[in-house]
Amino acid sequence: MSNANDWKVPKWPFFLGDACLLFAAWYLTAHAPHPIGHWEIVASAACVAVGAVLAVLPFILEYQATARLIEVNGLETVADKISQLDQVASQIAACTNDWTNAQTQAEKTAAIAKELNGRMGEEVRHFGEFMARMNDGEKAALRLEVEKLRRIEGDWLQVLVRILDNVFALNAAAEHSGQPRLAAQIGQFQTACHDAARRVGITPFTAEPEEPFNSERHQAVGLKDPPPAGALVAETVGSGFKYQGKMIRPVLVRVRDRQDPASAPEKEAVDPAQNQLPLDPAE
Repeated sequence: MSNANDWKVPKWPFFLGDACLLFAAWYLTAHAPHPIGHWEIVASAACVAVGAVLAVLPFILEYQATARLIEVNGLETVADKISQLDQVASQIAACTNDWTNAQTQAEKTAAIAKELNGRMGEEVRHFGEFMARMNDGEKAALRLEVEKLRRIEGDWLQVLVRILDNVFALNAAAEHSGQPRLAAQIGQFQTACHDAARRVGITPFTAEPEEPFNSERHQAVGLKDPPPAGALVAETVGSGFKYQGKMIRPVLVRVRDRQDPASAPEKEAVDPAQNQLPLDPAE
């Protein structure tokens, strides 16, 4: 029998013996005079122990038989494999011959590939030189076009900022004219101009009165020296501008000292265009 399932030990005799021993232990315990004597306890314990051994013994015997069967089957398999070694040796010899032929063909292929690689490297070098010349020409042309576009962009930014400065000055004059209706109309006109400027990426902004002076956001006018620390914005003289989120000119403001509200410089006509920074967005 080579199948492990055929090696089955009959278990019912062992289970029957176990049941008899357990019954004997119960009988001795139940019918012995109480208190139970030492020999009754020893006899009952012996019956239970022997019954337990009988209950486990068939499984142990079955395990040992299955292990021996597996060992025998393994030895048979090893013997079959050993008998096939001659066939394996012949196959190895044939594979060795095939490998030798494949190696010879691979050496020939490698020599041809090396020759082709040299030719391809030469062609790639010539092609790279040709593409480099073409790229240099295209880069020079594109650089020239970019410079032209930057100059054009700077010109129209200068023009648009000058127009918005004039609109700001017109709105400031209307606010100081004492005519509310005229000031409202000019304010609407300035708002419309700012909306149109935002559509092309220019964002005008102003400073609030009493706002702390910030050299990165504000530019003081009418002063030869930088404003003192703690200076406050007195009024906005000219709008600041951002182009596509980049600052191109800070807000033109008059400043006063924080401790002395009356220290603001006297108002004088200031042309915002004279104080504007370079409006080249590429800078």
